[in-house]
Amino acid sequence: MRKQITGFSNPTVKYLRSLRDKKHRKRAGQFLVEGLRLLEDARDGGRLPRKLVMAQGREPHPLLERLETEVAGAGGEIIETSPDILTKITGKSNAQSVVGVFDEWDTALSQMERDTAPIWLVAQALRDPGNLGTMLRTGDAVGAGGLILIDDCADPFSAEAVRASMGAVFTQGLAQARWAEFVHWLRGGAGQLVAASLRDAVPYRGAPYASPCFILVGNESQGLPESYEDECDLRVTMPMRGRADSLNAAVAGAVLAYEVLASLEG
Repeated sequence: MRKQITGFSNPTVKYLRSLRDKKHRKRAGQFLVEGLRLLEDARDGGRLPRKLVMAQGREPHPLLERLETEVAGAGGEIIETSPDILTKITGKSNAQSVVGVFDEWDTALSQMERDTAPIWLVAQALRDPGNLGTMLRTGDAVGAGGLILIDDCADPFSAEAVRASMGAVFTQGLAQARWAEFVHWLRGGAGQLVAASLRDAVPYRGAPYASPCFILVGNESQGLPESYEDECDLRVTMPMRGRADSLNAAVAGAVLAYEVLASLEG
């Protein structure tokens, strides 16, 4: 179905704008994705938007034309509107010419299959959506099975997290759980839990990593609770040669992920 929107007060415009807010996203079970590149990543990952919102007067593009055809064929809604209204929807003065509205998907821990990958990333109380998106991107780069978010993390379906993931939100598994639920699930099968730590830790280079390896990072400012560290099978330390006493959480996860990858492949 195709329709034109010309007024800022249109109910659809108000609804789309509301998806910038986490409370409304969770209530609706939908989120916004801006830009053709991310929409193509979603398509390649097997997901099509429910609504495709395009700016009038945009430059023609074969990928957008293909996407429009597939969305329409799947029963989705095609909307054309002015660049000014699209800017209003996204809240960005330099809004791109196309936006998609996607259904959120199941992020239950039970749908993760640990045997499908040798590496998994786990983040506890990660609050920065940019860090969350970076961890998804890292997971994609190292061939991880996905990212498991523990306790109260940033919303993985926020525009900031989706953008920072560079499309990896559509290629990586994604689960959300409380710590007790995660530990119960992890101990129900194979899996080594590894975290960077200063307590009873061994050097991260040459550590005895095992597959499937679950790499755990903590909150950006507080790190991991001591009781969470105690649950780990292996604690490793990374040398800090300068004045900084720690790495950014997402960076630490990436460093560890590549070391684990090299170890498991070696």
